[in-house]
Amino acid sequence: MKNKFVFNRIGYNYIPTRNIDESIEWYVNNLGLKLMNKFEDRGSLIGVLHYPHKNAIALVLIETSDNNPLKIMRNGKEFPVMAMNCDDIEYTYNLLKSKGVKVESIKTLGNGEAKYFYFQDNQGNLLEAAWSIWDQKDEINNNFI
Repeated sequence: MKNKFVFNRIGYNYIPTRNIDESIEWYVNNLGLKLMNKFEDRGSLIGVLHYPHKNAIALVLIETSDNNPLKIMRNGKEFPVMAMNCDDIEYTYNLLKSKGVKVESIKTLGNGEAKYFYFQDNQGNLLEAAWSIWDQKDEINNNFI
């Protein structure tokens, strides 16, 4: 008998925005995501963005009139709401910095097995760029248009 799991993976991440079009443009231009769909749901606009990798998790922007970026507090300090893996963290860091994205310095864990830095999106949501020797490699979806 096969094992049955309650869930098989994380489906998507929700990020709030006060202006869906500005945020879509920011995520496309700065993080290389692609807009897959934009529609209205329960009184607000939704933007579904994706990377071309076969097992990528979608980013879902939710337009809201609330003026509150997502916040996680960890021991009195703000902690990122989402981590995004990158193959070359120095390249990602330099690219975001050159685009004027507010980035913190790269931190190294252990003996260089992992690196990360925090940055903010256009709405003030704190995000993390991460790399480690344990990151899984994913195939590119050739049907990604």
